[in-house]
Amino acid sequence: MKFGGSSISNGEKIKNVSNIIKKYYENGKNEVVVVVSAFSGVTDSLISVAKDLSNDFFDETGIKNNISYKKEKIEDFIQKTRKIHISAIKDAIFDEDIQKSVIDKEEDILRELKNVLLGISYIGELTLRSLDYIMSFGERMSAPIVSASLRSLGINSMSYTGGEVGLITNDKFGDAKPLSSSYKLIRSNVETFLKEGVIVITGFIAKNKKGIITTLGRDGSDYTASIIGAAIDSDEIWIFTDVDGIMTADPDLIPDAQTIPLLSYLEAMELSYFGSSVIHPRTLEPAMNKNICVRIKNTFNPFKPGTAIVKEYEKSDKIVKAISCIKDVALVSVIGTGMIGMPGVAAKVFSALAKKDINVIMISQGSSEANISFVIKENHVEEAYNCLKEEFKDNLIKDIEYKRDVGIIAVVGAGMIGTPGVAAKVFSALAKKDINVIMISQGSSEANISFVIKENHVYDGVRALHKEFKLEIAEKTDFTS
Repeated sequence: MKFGGSSISNGEKIKNVSNIIKKYYENGKNEVVVVVSAFSGVTDSLISVAKDLSNDFFDETGIKNNISYKKEKIEDFIQKTRKIHISAIKDAIFDEDIQKSVIDKEEDILRELKNVLLGISYIGELTLRSLDYIMSFGERMSAPIVSASLRSLGINSMSYTGGEVGLITNDKFGDAKPLSSSYKLIRSNVETFLKEGVIVITGFIAKNKKGIITTLGRDGSDYTASIIGAAIDSDEIWIFTDVDGIMTADPDLIPDAQTIPLLSYLEAMELSYFGSSVIHPRTLEPAMNKNICVRIKNTFNPFKPGTAIVKEYEKSDKIVKAISCIKDVALVSVIGTGMIGMPGVAAKVFSALAKKDINVIMISQGSSEANISFVIKENHVEEAYNCLKEEFKDNLIKDIEYKRDVGIIAVVGAGMIGTPGVAAKVFSALAKKDINVIMISQGSSEANISFVIKENHVYDGVRALHKEFKLEIAEKTDFTS
């Protein structure tokens, strides 16, 4: 079971989480491993204060007395962080002895954090390695509190960091990848630790071979849960969030959007890649390798079945499962007849972008080979334009153009595979709303049709397609957990 920051952001929520765990633990009938994130907002605040402390401060008279000013800032930050966590301890744990024990542990962690921040202040520099160390404090403070809350309910529990259970990564600080040897090590350690009762593990953080703290990047806690679940061959991996599961569309946009009871790995990955924020594609990879069901559940409605993500299935009455969208993107086109028949042009385009760490979301190339179009995040468009201008200064291409104010809609469903007429229904529904399609892409899997339209038409397009494929009607399935 993995619980995110919104599930454990205060004492009352931690009590709720502890009662959920207790219900499924059933006095030891089930083996339960818990992975937790930092409290909501804590990691962001750690990053912010660390970056501030690595800089000089100025006022109208010039540079302030940096060290004394920074010490005040650190003390203020530590006090605010202490207040949040001590308040949660007092609300979540009623046993005074357990309260005192976990408060003492939190104070030790806070002293360590204070010393690290002071070091950043004196050095005036923040490396990726240092930032990983600082970011780790959020989970290192939350996991002992959740474990102590379980003990106050009479459940034996201990907390561990990801590194302590065997999650060993490479040295890429900020976005580390687990080593293959981690899986065997995690299995051995977790099987030993489970003899103690429910174990609570920090998400997001791990360590390298030298024992230095690393972090797993975006959605790292979900990824941690999937890695551990795969390592121990768990029956299921449950990702608890604040919605009932993956929806047919953004419920803020489509009020009658439905929870999808069952998705294939492929469908879930396509949805997450094209705008669904409930689960990250990387989270699914370890589970896929072991064919383990990943279930998305609601912390605040925990006994609903949620969305089950499995290898493959055929029991569905829906051709299209969901409509997702991405805004704040830009469409870039590389144009030139000199590209026709010239090998290596696409390689040059995407290598140049890769060197600048610019991720390409979607690609299309005209059959004439005179045009390559792709979509990137809007905030990268000028950097992409400049690097491509430099790459092709030999006049091989005629022009590089880009359009801001565009968005992507993705229509996802494994039922589309081999089903004729789906694309016709998609573009007919858009035409009825006078929505022009600028670019189209369909992956080889046929489970996704994605296209680019003007940004101000994105929401209307999602609504039209949700209605066209009758996604407001709940899906029928006989799948059970």
